[in-house]
Amino acid sequence: MVRDEADPHEQVVGTMQLTILPGLSRSATTRLQVEAVRVADRARGSGLGAAMLAWAHQWGRERGASLSQLTTDLTRQEAHRFYDRLGYAASHAGLKLDLTQADRSGA
Repeated sequence: MVRDEADPHEQVVGTMQLTILPGLSRSATTRLQVEAVRVADRARGSGLGAAMLAWAHQWGRERGASLSQLTTDLTRQEAHRFYDRLGYAASHAGLKLDLTQADRSGA
């Protein structure tokens, strides 16, 4: 979490979830998984999001990650443009399965 120190209540203005994932593919590349990136409306355009991801990338490198990957909702077009500017490429399609629903695998 990132808090606004200029705010007397130090409200949260940014969040993200980071996970280090050991891998088997890409020559056993360790990955930094970035999820749930959010910046408060009042802080958007201030450079906070870019600073948060720069920090996350360094955090990942320090833990052996050589690839950063992130998930983002397909409807968040502004977020996609932001990630494009940072050098992220839409290289894969992601799929989800709601595990609270009945299993349709046929097993």
